[in-house]
Amino acid sequence: MMIDLPLEQVRTLLAVVDEGTFDAAAAVLHVTPSAVSQRVKALEQRTGRVLLLRTKPVRPTESGEIVVRFARQLARLERDTRSELGMSGAGEPTRVTVAVNADSLATWFLPALSRVRQEPPLCFELHREDETRTAELLREGLVMAAVTSSPEAVTGCSVRALGTMRYLAAASPDFVARHLEDGPLHETLARAPVLAFDRSDDLQDAFVRGLRRGASGASPVRHAVPTSEGFVAAVAAGFGWGMVPEAQADTLLRTGRLIPLAPDRPLDVPLYWQQWKLDSPALATVAEAVAAEAAGMLRG
Repeated sequence: MMIDLPLEQVRTLLAVVDEGTFDAAAAVLHVTPSAVSQRVKALEQRTGRVLLLRTKPVRPTESGEIVVRFARQLARLERDTRSELGMSGAGEPTRVTVAVNADSLATWFLPALSRVRQEPPLCFELHREDETRTAELLREGLVMAAVTSSPEAVTGCSVRALGTMRYLAAASPDFVARHLEDGPLHETLARAPVLAFDRSDDLQDAFVRGLRRGASGASPVRHAVPTSEGFVAAVAAGFGWGMVPEAQADTLLRTGRLIPLAPDRPLDVPLYWQQWKLDSPALATVAEAVAAEAAGMLRG
């Protein structure tokens, strides 16, 4: 069906989504707002679907997201083709957009990108998001690739296993003395102050549910620290206990700044690389660098 979609209309839909309004899209495309509206309506008639929610800013419907993703992939292929033909501007970099979870970003992902050749020049645009939600950015067409915990490929994407990131329940010695020594761990941990990355962070709750065999999760007394480095620092400072990535916990455990709470019960999160099915040299180069670094840094 996509080959029957007029490219002018597809590009116009993408401009409306990116700019947020018909007027702003018209200014970018150097046409009138009426022309933008007519193109979008024509595309909706051709597909037989409502593609945009006329809100402020406008938002694509589920069908609209499919067309927007196609538009972004098309733009990517056009840029790659222009580059291969020597038609791009002098020194114009190729932009690669990737969604990645904060813990990977803080540990192994940047070294992976450092493996990528910069000739021709690349420009990375990283979107930090929880590993359970990075696939959504792919589905919406906002990124070309993602590190995700989902093994199910987003439509139009390929998927490959990277390995598992191991998390260890840990707390500072002072915190353990104050909160965790007056009973069994599965009871004290459920009521002790806890750290979370943000509202979508379920690792701590999952760990406590595992200890308690399905009972309620971690304590409602929780601090939210939305950076990976800040999260680990807050655990070490005694604000609460938390699930710390093994790579970040190693030095702190060896120096005694952190104490493992259940050394025999690590929590392993499988990670996958998903990317658009495009013949893009830049994307292929990044994918190989990511896989190579993951093979040395992640488990399994």
